[in-house]
Amino acid sequence: MLSKLVLILDKRKELPAKYKKLIESCGVSVLTASVFEKGLEILNEYEPDLVLISDSLDLPLADAVKKLRLLSYPSRPCLIALSKSAEMQDKLNTLDAGADDFLSEPIESEEFKARINAHLRRHFENLIDDTTQLPDSKSSLKILKRTIVENKKWSAMLVKINNFESYREIYGELAADKMLQTYTAIINSSLDETDYFGNIAQGAFLILTNPLKAEHIASFLVYAFDTIVDKFYNDEDAKQGYIILYGDDNAGKRVELVSTSIGVISGEYQPYISVNAAMSGLLATCKLARYNKGSSYVVERAKLSADNAVLNKTYNNKILIIEPDEALNYLLSTTAKMQGYETAATQDYDSAMTLVKSFEPALIVLDAGDSETLKGLDLCKKIKAEEKSKNTKIVLSTIVHDKKMVLNAGADLYLPKPYELLGIFNWIEKLIQDFNE
Repeated sequence: MLSKLVLILDKRKELPAKYKKLIESCGVSVLTASVFEKGLEILNEYEPDLVLISDSLDLPLADAVKKLRLLSYPSRPCLIALSKSAEMQDKLNTLDAGADDFLSEPIESEEFKARINAHLRRHFENLIDDTTQLPDSKSSLKILKRTIVENKKWSAMLVKINNFESYREIYGELAADKMLQTYTAIINSSLDETDYFGNIAQGAFLILTNPLKAEHIASFLVYAFDTIVDKFYNDEDAKQGYIILYGDDNAGKRVELVSTSIGVISGEYQPYISVNAAMSGLLATCKLARYNKGSSYVVERAKLSADNAVLNKTYNNKILIIEPDEALNYLLSTTAKMQGYETAATQDYDSAMTLVKSFEPALIVLDAGDSETLKGLDLCKKIKAEEKSKNTKIVLSTIVHDKKMVLNAGADLYLPKPYELLGIFNWIEKLIQDFNE
């Protein structure tokens, strides 16, 4: 896997071969080109970490360096100039053109290796995430691009921590960083030196590995994460199985404990020709894994098209309002329709379950009922117990100010009465987005 890559631009035969051998002895991959234009093609296709450019090319060294610097700006590799000249002015001209170093030939082999290693070390240190000590997202996408271009057997894994931002909001930066560091250590323990492991986003990682190993790694990570997840919560939150995210009007949103979702794709089943295509496949399989309760993984199979499985899912903006108060029922229904939601409403608890099944809403605004019967609370439990409606978001409004009783019934949001319309529709927008992700 081309996790470290050097490009040598040199028209000669013997010295480039010598430099290539010296660099490869340090565990770094090397590509060579004897023509400047060919070097530019490699630069665009592979985005090497370091470029060695010789004055043997049919182009003045300073001009070649300046052109390389301009054309490689997005990937920003180290540029090292090689020259037979030891003249100070030649060095200054080349360094001013954009070179990071100037090596006069002949150069002793050990010094050459030390300088190359020093530049690569500095290059990668600048791309390391402070929290996880892993390569950043830019590096990960670059390595994925090289892997696709190399066209050997590979599998890519997108590993995400679900509800990570909500956990950070409640437990704070230090606890969230500790979670990332712990999971990073677990993932590292399942990989070897032939694998790549880096950040891709906050609470999300990219793994590149052999197709034969990918599913075994995913299975282990799901098991390992679920084994340690309770340790990141206080005893009360761990026992009840969720945390409460506070917001407008003292409402409380039910947020499940963190879990991990893993999407796995392979070049064996689809000819991924770009980073964008590969990332679309990874996001699709990862979303598919997210639909399962708790931690889960999905592996792309020969007959499974991840793109069609998830990305073409129709956006559901249906809201069902179950509110016995006629005036409030009308006000909620009218406001929802004015904001572009497809809306259905009822005042009757007994017929509501039939409407839930036929209308298939993304979200239900449900009144808990009077303090003696709490019919809405029982209905909430029934809705969440049904396989078809278990993922439907429920905003449960109530005059009974018992947050835990409401959330333990399965509600996604506890909303005490009276409430403001602006507050409830802010929550509705967020929850419907959550449902459709």
